[in-house]
Amino acid sequence: MYDIFCKYGAIRQIRVGTSKDTRGTAFVVYEDIYDAKTAVDHLSGFNVANRYLIVLYYQQAKMSKKFDHKKKEDEITKLQEKYCVSTKDK
Repeated sequence: MYDIFCKYGAIRQIRVGTSKDTRGTAFVVYEDIYDAKTAVDHLSGFNVANRYLIVLYYQQAKMSKKFDHKKKEDEITKLQEKYCVSTKDK
């Protein structure tokens, strides 16, 4: 990862996903936002080991909405169990 991304600027850190949900993803943090933009522009669609990279900017707002959605689904499931409500068609 470092060899590919370091060509576009100084890297602060690289975090590779290890859990089931984040497997196959990584976060590359650059020292300068302009270096990050250059990496996104040049590396999107880059072929590495017969797989294509999808390089995006991290968006905190979208990630938090995703987690809130999951939380709401869990709350609904708990309420359905508490009040014995079935969602299956009869």
